[in-house]
Amino acid sequence: MENINLSPIGLFTQAGPVGKTVIFLLGIASVWCWYQIFEGITGIYQLKSGLNKLKKNQSSKLLDPIIQAGLFESKQLKFADETTGDVRQLMMEAMNREGRIIMARLEGGLPNLAVIASVAPFVGLFGTVWGIMVSFSAIAENNDTSLAVVAPGIAEALATTAFGLIAAIPASMAYSRLGASFANKAIEITNFIEEKSLSILRDETKRG
Repeated sequence: MENINLSPIGLFTQAGPVGKTVIFLLGIASVWCWYQIFEGITGIYQLKSGLNKLKKNQSSKLLDPIIQAGLFESKQLKFADETTGDVRQLMMEAMNREGRIIMARLEGGLPNLAVIASVAPFVGLFGTVWGIMVSFSAIAENNDTSLAVVAPGIAEALATTAFGLIAAIPASMAYSRLGASFANKAIEITNFIEEKSLSILRDETKRG
């Protein structure tokens, strides 16, 4: 029996055209998955750093637009016939709207992770089924059920299954963890907006 190379490159080169296509697609999905994970982690770090700076009254390039939205709204409403509570509510709406824009931009990769986590196993399963079909075809063609006949197809089937899991498992775990982290940061931003809107109103009252 011909030796089976169990390295990723070996499994790819030994697979048939369909198996190669499946492995290639799953390889791209895996690389894309890790890119999205890196972007997500970077986004969480930027949010954490930005919130820490704002709490210390320092400038944050990422989150400054939230404060600017509140200041702009307060100036627009300064001479309007609105109660203090209404002014604060409108300020918070403007600041929250800006915060949602920032969060949507940073969370942009999460849907991609969800797609990879849900689709990759089925792509791998397709390769598995195809590999088994190749094995049965080889049995019928050679009229032989020896391991030497079925091994290439079985190896292809198991390889595509493995590549599917390699792509799906990190994507699923990252989607859950990053999603939870972004949700926590969104709550922190909301709490900061509530405190900052009140602070802006107090400053406006002192100056007025």
